[in-house]
Amino acid sequence: MQPLQVGTQAPDFSLSDQDGNQVSLSSLRGKKVLIYFYPKAMTPGCTTQACGLRDVNAELAALNVVVLGISPDPAKRLKKFEERDNLNFRLLADEDHAVADAFGVWGPKKFMGKEYDGIHRLSFLIDEEGKVAHRFDKFKTSDHHQVVLSLIKGQSAGA
Repeated sequence: MQPLQVGTQAPDFSLSDQDGNQVSLSSLRGKKVLIYFYPKAMTPGCTTQACGLRDVNAELAALNVVVLGISPDPAKRLKKFEERDNLNFRLLADEDHAVADAFGVWGPKKFMGKEYDGIHRLSFLIDEEGKVAHRFDKFKTSDHHQVVLSLIKGQSAGA
């Protein structure tokens, strides 16, 4: 597993969201995009992380940031997740994990003594030109949204 490095061009992709609409990274040029990869919709850690982002999404939008959550779940499950937790951003279905592979976040994992391949919980801030501006790999699901918001506010203040 080799996650994308800061400064590299993010691979373009097109995935279905929870409503069946296609979303491509290239269509969001001119905005910052927070792409966060999570293992499975409606699980405790993923719910905590998603709800934190939901709660700061208006602040992120005011800073020209679009949030995209990506998991290997089918769109139908993502729709249930959105509705159950009143999520206010797009969730993308990467069922064949091609986008996770392209971002370098798909790989071996261990849980309760079992080894399997899956998504590693990493996030990427993509800049307005489509390059990786920051990689978030050290956070707890409960403070992910604050880590992201602090970094982006710091960048905005320094601009």
